Amino acid sequence: MDLNLEYWQSNERTFLDRLRLWSKLLDPSCLTASDAEIENARGLLKSDTKQHEKDKVDHAWTLSLSSVHADSGAPIPPVYRPQAFLPLAGPLVVGSLLPHKTVKSALFWHFMLHGYCAGFNHVNRNTTSTPDHKTSTKQSFLIAGAAAYGMIAGAIPQVIVNRLNVIDPMALTFCRTLLPIPISVLLAGYTLMVVRSEEIDKGIQVFDSNGNSVGLSKEAGYQAVFQTAVSRATLFGTTAILPNVLIHYLRRANFFQRNPVIIAPVKHFSMIMVFGLMIPVSFSLFPQLGKIERRKLESDLQALTEDKQLFYHRGL
Repeated sequence: MDLNLEYWQSNERTFLDRLRLWSKLLDPSCLTASDAEIENARGLLKSDTKQHEKDKVDHAWTLSLSSVHADSGAPIPPVYRPQAFLPLAGPLVVGSLLPHKTVKSALFWHFMLHGYCAGFNHVNRNTTSTPDHKTSTKQSFLIAGAAAYGMIAGAIPQVIVNRLNVIDPMALTFCRTLLPIPISVLLAGYTLMVVRSEEIDKGIQVFDSNGNSVGLSKEAGYQAVFQTAVSRATLFGTTAILPNVLIHYLRRANFFQRNPVIIAPVKHFSMIMVFGLMIPVSFSLFPQLGKIERRKLESDLQALTEDKQLFYHRGL
């Protein structure tokens, strides 16, 4: 079992444990770490850590957990590390939820958002079903398809407004405020499951309590992908809902009624704030080292172990 997975096993017993850990791992300063620094940190962790200062060991764990893939052991490209998710995806989320004037602008923002998210989901997937950890031709098509589908489906509200020439205030509110919420939730979960469908088709590696590989399980693959899809849908759904609720009540305040021009920037800022606060929450909903009951595994795998509970890397 990889160093990272061993650490997750002993440090994410509860949701609050995971939340505290992710709040620490999302330190943006880790983005500037070079591959050499990451390798040095991994080397320190493999040595007798008792001989080193606690601060150095803690920093090495932070760097390893946030910058190294748990399956391949290779450094994650900086743009797809967890710390980069807010600064890169945040503006794209705001842009995709804006009330666009044209279909082209809506298509552009949704393509950028879902294209980046597809890449993030792919890079941070479980790679144990592909020994060489390389992207297959099928996965490349799935990534492109997920980005294209997200672009088209995300622009549906704007297409409705333009094609039907919607001018009624209630209908505009529905198309630009309410309709994007379920679309954001469904797209976040659906595109992740599409990009990571290979884990369901081929299965992912499951381990016993001693870290020994038992084999590839499709049941564990489905559970890992489904849980991650739920966490991502929660992230994007909450980001789409809460700012609208906030603006709904702020519009009643005298200050905002006298200064309606302030409403738009407040809404944009609140989207970024909610998105940033929800990232560690969504990452913490399910353990990185997932658990699955032995009885839920395929029959051939059940015969290979006596452990009642097996473990797997969920991915992010």
